[in-house]
Formats: sequence, structure tokens, C-alpha cells
Amino acid sequence: MNPTRRTVIGGALAVAAASTVTLPASASGRLSNLAHLDFLRASVSPPAASGHTTYGSGPVGVLWTYADRQPDGSYKRIGGGNFDAATNTYGQGAYNADDIARAAVVYLRHWKLFHETASLDAARGLLRSLTFLQSPNGNVVLWMQPDGTLNPSADPVELPDPSDSGPSYWLARTVWALGEGYAVFRRTDRAFAAFLRDRLELAIAALERQVLIRYGQYNVVDGRRLPAWLIVNGADATSEAVLGLSAYVQAGGSAAARRALARFAEGIAAMAAGSTREWPFRALMPWGESISDWHAWGAQMPSAVAAASTTLGSSSLMKAAIGDTAGFTPLLMTAGGPDNGWLPVPIDRTQIAYGVDARLQGLLAVGLPGLKQVAAFVAAWYFGANRAGGPMYDATTGRTYDGISGDGVINRNSGAESSIHGQLSMLALDAHPDVARLTGTPSYDGLQIIEAESGTGGQVVTPPSAWTGESQWSNGSYLSVDGTATWTVPASSQQRLVLPVVNLVNTASPARTTWTTGTRTLGTLTHVCGPQGISAAPGALQPLTLANPLPAGATTLTAKATGTAQLDAVLLLPTVSSLRIGGAALLASVDTHARVVSVAGRHSYSYDPAGKLVVRGNASRALVVPGGFTVVLG
Repeated sequence: MNPTRRTVIGGALAVAAASTVTLPASASGRLSNLAHLDFLRASVSPPAASGHTTYGSGPVGVLWTYADRQPDGSYKRIGGGNFDAATNTYGQGAYNADDIARAAVVYLRHWKLFHETASLDAARGLLRSLTFLQSPNGNVVLWMQPDGTLNPSADPVELPDPSDSGPSYWLARTVWALGEGYAVFRRTDRAFAAFLRDRLELAIAALERQVLIRYGQYNVVDGRRLPAWLIVNGADATSEAVLGLSAYVQAGGSAAARRALARFAEGIAAMAAGSTREWPFRALMPWGESISDWHAWGAQMPSAVAAASTTLGSSSLMKAAIGDTAGFTPLLMTAGGPDNGWLPVPIDRTQIAYGVDARLQGLLAVGLPGLKQVAAFVAAWYFGANRAGGPMYDATTGRTYDGISGDGVINRNSGAESSIHGQLSMLALDAHPDVARLTGTPSYDGLQIIEAESGTGGQVVTPPSAWTGESQWSNGSYLSVDGTATWTVPASSQQRLVLPVVNLVNTASPARTTWTTGTRTLGTLTHVCGPQGISAAPGALQPLTLANPLPAGATTLTAKATGTAQLDAVLLLPTVSSLRIGGAALLASVDTHARVVSVAGRHSYSYDPAGKLVVRGNASRALVVPGGFTVVLG
């Protein structure tokens, strides 16, 4: 199951000699191994439920939601919510449509890559249970109990409630699975494919009726216009539906499917924000109710719009995918790896396979050679190049662990979502053997966080909740400044962009802050935003880039306020940030000028902001293009 929305020529940089290594794999030599996902599978014969039917007869395939590691190293399958042993039921259920749909995608892609009949059979069983969960209105019941009984209203409550009463993440994922399922089975079982097509068209009709009816309308969110025709107001949920619609349309799907694909992809692309020097650095934002919240989980927007671009022949969609993958992803990786949430400060430092897989899939879907090189740095997370310093995937068992905490502790449970997205990543790597296999201890020189409360001057304010309803105060508090505040910051050998994270307010008389270091003025900010609109809270936490960078060697920063300003943090971003894994290096630029960086690797590849190769180097100095990225390999 997915988390809830609350739950992110200058100074030389030394880079070690580049190298790649051979990774441990399963006995077949593949990275993909379905053994643990097979362990999570089961079959049930659901009791009759009004309006719920599926293809054929006999038991259907299901998937347990969680797998908890036991003291002896084995794993126990469990469901969601409190368990009642007397009735053998869970508050939520044992199996859910979210995971069943995504597991079906794993088996479908495994069959496409390896043509193993067992994978096709597993996909068929899972698609049969998924369609049993679909209601006559096209929506989908989320939970099923161990005996197959449907549980439309779970405890704890999840919206919509009942779960088939409106559009949902699980409806979007059902579209994903049915689309990819139709594309496969139309060549192997036409009767089953026709059934999947009918159920997919039923789901598309539900989306047309409940979501796309708002096509062309926009919501106001703190002064910005965001598309109103995203599934549950999320580009994240919509992206998973787009993956299925793209597969379906490519396989000859209907005019209604093509129309839905084009409109949903347009909405996702409209969520692009920022620039090469402005937060969130060309990322496709996931939530249509916040301009301050980026999260990794479910953020399949770049792979979705890339797939739609190919299917529809739309260069504008591919441009949005390139912005996210060539602009935001390198900066995310150099800032500490695939953290779960920039809210807007990178404070949710947990890292999970769902988020890592989304970054990897996006890079590979765009397909540019430079982005495939960046994909190697993302994939390395699975093999130990992470905050914990340990592998998150075991190719001998097929287990992907449930995540890494912000302080570097591995959660060694291995539930459905982690297993699914780990396998999707491994299948992608098996399909792209040209992606370098990197291992080693990562070293980061990227975005730094200076908490506003660490300064002198001003007053620390602690709200009742760190979560505002659309963003989060980074340390649970902020600094209220109506005079002057000063911070001591770590020194750096290069210039850094300064991005104060300030609370913008819709007012006719906003606060202003002027930022200096020593006698040098860095810039002035006006703390104002537009109308609140559908945002859950007045005002918006936003990192704003000062006009001038902090000079190399500077260690003080001062803000002088006119009016009362609310300061959450200050982000410091090196003009060239870096991630080193073993011998390889990823360099990302937010500079306005080209930089030449000292490297020890044998080969460097310099790319512009559009991911196009500018120059290939074979010497000890590598070019870093303004707003672009450079990869150093052995």
C-alpha cells in the first residue's frame, strides 16, 4: 500500500577514478527474481458479491499486503489493520487492489521479457481478482478479506469511503494493470483480452464521468492555476493510469482511451514547476492541492508523460519528462539520494523502493543516453549505495526491503509494495543491460539545510502541528523575524545558491526581507502569494532563490525584515553539486556559467539542460554545462 500524502571555470571538485562492478544476481544471471513475490501470492474463491464478477470460474489470484520478518529470518504474511482471530478478518483486509494491480504489471513485464508461462498464469490470476474487485460503476473496491469477502469500508477509513464510491489511486492502478494486460493477452488469449478490454473501458467511462468532466478547468492554489482534471487531484495517481492507457492505445485501444490519455498526460505536464535555478528545479509536482509538496512515492509522472509522448507523438510531453529527469533528479540524488519528501524542505529523509523505482523508470522511459547514465546512480541504491550502506535488494531471494529511515536504519520487512517496485526496477535493469552497475559508499556534496531557528535574532514559534495541511515546517517550528536575524553557515569552496524557505501570505502589505553576507547584498524577497483557492492552509511555504549567490568561503548570512516575516529554513545549493559512488560521479549544475571540474576518471560526458550531449572528455578535467549535468565513468 502507498503511504498517505503526509507521510520531498570555478573551484575544482575532486572525483575519484571511475569504476563499475559485477553485482550478485540470481542463479539465472538475472537481477529479477520473483520468488518472494510468489511467496506473497495466494488464491481464494470469493463468496458471491452483488455486482461483482470476473472471467471464468475457480479460484482467483491474490497477494498478501505485508510480510514481516521473523526472529529466525523467515517472513510472515499479514494483512492491513487490526486482526480479529475469531473471525479471521482484518480491519482493512488481507489483499488489496493497489498491490494486486501492480503485481500483475510485474508478471506481465516478466513474461514480455522472459516468456515464462508461469508469469503469464500469475498475471491472469491476479487480473481475475482485480476485475472481481471492480464494481458495475467502473470503480474498484480496495480491500478483500482472507476468504475473499469484499470490505468496501475499511478501518481505519480510507477515502473515498466506500472505496468504490469514487475515483481513487486503486482505480488508477487498475487502469494501469488492465492496459498492460490487454496489450499482452491480445496476442496470447483473445477471449481474455476482450474481457480485459471491456473492464478497462468500464474504468475509462468512470474516469470520464467523475474526473475528465472537469477537463479544461483549473483550481487556484495559492495564486497558481493547477489542472482540475487529475485523478484525486494527483499527478501521481494520474501517472499510473496514464501508463496503462499508453499501453492500451499502443495496442489499438479505443478513441475514448486515446482522448483520456491525451487529457490526463496534458494535466500531468502542466504540473511542471521551477527552473534550472528555482525550486523545484523543473520537477513534475505530484499534488494538485499544494505548490509546496513533492514526494517520491508514486511520482511516476516522468515515465508516464514519456510513454504518452511516444504513443501520441507529442514533443511537448517529452519536454516535461526531460525537465523532471534531467533537471530535478540529478539534484535530488546529489542532495542525499532518493529521499521521500521535499515538503518543501527535504525533511522526509526515508527512502523506499516505490520512490526509487519511479526515479529509475522515468530516466529509462525518456531513453536519452545521458539519462541512462544517471539511472545507474539511482539503481545503485538497491545494491548498497545508500544512507544505510547496505543492499536493499537480494537477488538470491527476490526480496526488497521496506525502506531506510532518515538516520540510516533498514526496515527488513518486505511487503508487497516494496517487492513489486523492486521487481519492476530489476526488470527494467535486466531489459537495459547497458546501464552501468555501480556499488560503493556514496558521498554527497549537494543541498544543505540551515534551520531558521538556529540563527540569532527573531522569535522561535512552534505551531500545534508541523503539518500545515499542504506542507510541513521543517523542524516543527519557524523563526518569526521583524528585525534582523543572522546565521553562521558551513564554509564551501564554491559559490552556493541561497534559497530562504519563507511563508508567503496573500496580503496587500507583505513582509520583505533583504539578505546580505558581510557588505554584499544577495537579494530581497517579498513574502506574498496569490489567493488560497483550494489549498488546505492560507499561505505557502516556498524556497525562493536570491538574485546573487553566497560567495565561496562565506560563513555568515543575515536577513533584515520589513514587517514580520516567517522563515522556515535556508537551503544552500552548491553551483555544482556532486554524488560519488565508488569511482563514478554525477555532477549537477545550477550555475549561469560553464564550469571545468577536475576529475580522475577516464571518461566524462557533459549534457545540457535538455539532456543532450555537449562534449565527451577523456582527460582529467570535465565540463559542466550551465543547468546541465555531467557523468564521470571509468
